[in-house]
Amino acid sequence: MKYKKIKYSLTLLVVLALACNSPKKMINISQLQLIDKKVDSVISLMTLDEKIGQLNQYNGFWDVTGPIPKEGQAAKKYEDLKKGLVGSMLNVKGVKDVYALQKIAVEQTRLGIPLLFGFDVVHGYKTISPIPLAEAASWDLKAIKKSAEIAAEEAGAVGINWTFAPMVDISRDARWGRSMEGAGEDPFLGSKIAIARVNGFQGDLSTKKNILACAKHFAGYGFAEAGRDYNSVIISDEILHNVVLPPFKATVDVGVKTFMNSFNELNGIPATGNKYLQRDILKGDWNFEGLIVSDWGSINEMIPHGYAKDSKQAAEIAINAGSDMDMESYAYVEHLKTLVKEGKVKESIIDDAVRRIIKVKFELGLFDNPYKYCDEAYEKATLGKKEFHEGVLDIARKSIVLLKNESNLLPLNKSGQKIALIGALANDKTSPLGSWRIGADDNTAISVLEGMQKYPNNQLLFAKGADVALGRTQFMWETKINTEDKSGFAEAIEIAKKADVVVIVLGEHGLQSGEGRSRSDIGLPGVQQELLEEVYKVNPKIVLVLNNGRPLAFPWAADHIPAIVEAWQLGTQSGNAIAQVLYGDYNPSGKLPMTFPRDIGQVPIYYNYKNTGRPTMNEPESVFWSHYIDEKNTPLYAFGHGLSYSKFEYSNLKLSSNSFSINGTIQVSVVLKNNSAIAGREVVQLYIRDLIGSFTRPVKELKGFEMVELQPYESKIITFVIDEKMIEFYTANHKWEAEAGDFKVFIGGSSDNTLEADFQYNK
Repeated sequence: MKYKKIKYSLTLLVVLALACNSPKKMINISQLQLIDKKVDSVISLMTLDEKIGQLNQYNGFWDVTGPIPKEGQAAKKYEDLKKGLVGSMLNVKGVKDVYALQKIAVEQTRLGIPLLFGFDVVHGYKTISPIPLAEAASWDLKAIKKSAEIAAEEAGAVGINWTFAPMVDISRDARWGRSMEGAGEDPFLGSKIAIARVNGFQGDLSTKKNILACAKHFAGYGFAEAGRDYNSVIISDEILHNVVLPPFKATVDVGVKTFMNSFNELNGIPATGNKYLQRDILKGDWNFEGLIVSDWGSINEMIPHGYAKDSKQAAEIAINAGSDMDMESYAYVEHLKTLVKEGKVKESIIDDAVRRIIKVKFELGLFDNPYKYCDEAYEKATLGKKEFHEGVLDIARKSIVLLKNESNLLPLNKSGQKIALIGALANDKTSPLGSWRIGADDNTAISVLEGMQKYPNNQLLFAKGADVALGRTQFMWETKINTEDKSGFAEAIEIAKKADVVVIVLGEHGLQSGEGRSRSDIGLPGVQQELLEEVYKVNPKIVLVLNNGRPLAFPWAADHIPAIVEAWQLGTQSGNAIAQVLYGDYNPSGKLPMTFPRDIGQVPIYYNYKNTGRPTMNEPESVFWSHYIDEKNTPLYAFGHGLSYSKFEYSNLKLSSNSFSINGTIQVSVVLKNNSAIAGREVVQLYIRDLIGSFTRPVKELKGFEMVELQPYESKIITFVIDEKMIEFYTANHKWEAEAGDFKVFIGGSSDNTLEADFQYNK
């Protein structure tokens, strides 16, 4: 397809030329300054209506291959688009449609300002990687970055130039459905993964292989009360700064171009209208120069929140608080002009928001080539490339966590065994794609059954046992759970009786987690627990493979089942990844990024908790300490837990010194040995505890980790450097600083299995 070049107005071309000035002057002006001059030049040409239009984002409203809308909201949006009153669109995909809409913006509006095209490319577009929580379990930053690169390249090939990802919300509550979309409970790991994902998505924006990233949801969304989506968030300033904000700050430090605010209120103020978050912290303290987009309709949602009386007031609050672009509330395009005339919103506030949006478009290269992401031949050649499938298989294998492996039941023998494969999820080619894969097609994942069939020297018997989901409800993204139908139990029990070993695949359907899918019960849904127990009665040699989008509580299985594999929802190559781990062609190395509870009553549960004044029993038979009378305090599986077919041993923890001062450091080392005949990878984890602080400090905090590969019986000395930066936190002085005092350092293979030593920091 050949495209016409952008038809800028003559005035715009002249102003841009003046901004560039002569070649001699360009040498003396940095690229950033040059873009700033171009942005100012464009804004100087814009009417107030056109400025407000750039702050307006519409959902795809029109089948561009069909007739032009003549009436209703679609017709109004179409007229707005032609008048230059739209700055961005979302949920438009495919080069043909993107090109048609961009052509209107570029060639029919007065100034020809190109559109941004946003889409929720969360863990892949067509070729789907594991859900983000699963990727976080890999602790492999290079693989996570590569996954985002694959997603960006595919999305860019279909015309999308902006993803609403990564979600960097910290969450401690497995009930929250959007746990699947983030990196788990820890701000240090979450920050490292946020950086990897932003760098993977954005990379070099001069190419069409990369797209704009968006750090979301700013802020506190993962702390929704009772784990119920969209619910209120009430947290202290100390928790906000020490736990919630660090991953967001990390994305700013590596140049993320966009932010999205959040649906929730934070301490009584909706995030969309929260000046403290958006203007004081993000645009002020952090000097963020990109744009902030609202979440879907969140500006008008301040009305039911009880913070704005109507859409007009909501628009006033949001723009003054720093929310630059309105996603699908229509509040800005309908009310901002009047608010400016009434003096309730300064035009300089509008200009600041417009400047951020126009600047991002320049940085993306859309003014040089508005059709940069519109190449049908490239689209066809790029979607589903072989190397993409190889990449998502790699991250899928790395995301699998071996939770338990008694009597070395795993890996399975590759020949001479009769294996019963049980579970509807084992033969499901849609559920493994997980939630938030709206560019992918149903029925395109490799199932576990297909993956295991690639090992033909065993006899493989399959039975469904019981459905997890009974199809979708009237809502396209919801499923109805099977709570009654056990008609398949008999067949499953019969093949289990005949088998040397049973592989049973249970868990959540892929659409049981994600936005709006909070659960009050995080056990195995429906009749699956009963199926598991019935199979166990006839054959206890069971490998339980879990497919899920959040931590689950399965205490019976943990007590009875000899081998448990956490396989999440792993995307397109799910079945191949699982089969290769089960048969030992890939040695698992994943570690949990969220704590798994014993019981829903423990939630929220997380490793970096704070001590109470009564953390342990102070006398025999006492009940007056912080505990449950009907359950242990400890988790089912701790943060950082994950086994291997190799046997790793930690020993000889050493400090180079017992103290250090300002600008000093301490080296801490440990010997890691692979005490087995199987080569493997281990995530060595470093934790620190600050014993006394101006704000109370957690019992331990992750401060470093390293992926180490060891050959059979090989040993390595692993060394970390502790410095002042590592022990900083947001103190009672309301700033980040290190406080003098006593500390503990822990190194091990999980948060609950470490060696420890003491040191001091002196000022």
